[in-house]
Amino acid sequence: MIVVRNVFRLKYGQARPALSMFKEARDLLARLGVKTPTRLLTDLVGPNYLLVLENSYDNLAAFETEGQRIMGNDDWRAWYQKFVPLVDSGYREIFTIVE
Repeated sequence: MIVVRNVFRLKYGQARPALSMFKEARDLLARLGVKTPTRLLTDLVGPNYLLVLENSYDNLAAFETEGQRIMGNDDWRAWYQKFVPLVDSGYREIFTIVE
């Protein structure tokens, strides 16, 4: 089992709009049939305006398959284009769950 964290460094003051957009994204993903466990995390300490989207998958193949399906969807692409202006930078972390 793996955990994938997509970490977004938001532009100053854009945390609330980004959180609102991710609530919209959850509805969209549900309509697309995505059942992957998802958590949305925000910072308490460290760099400000961090938003983390955390998902769990059985393996890297499952992550890749779902990602291709979602990112190939026109509705997802339209949503993502509205989200991008809120973001300064980002990166992805992938971990193996040991226990």
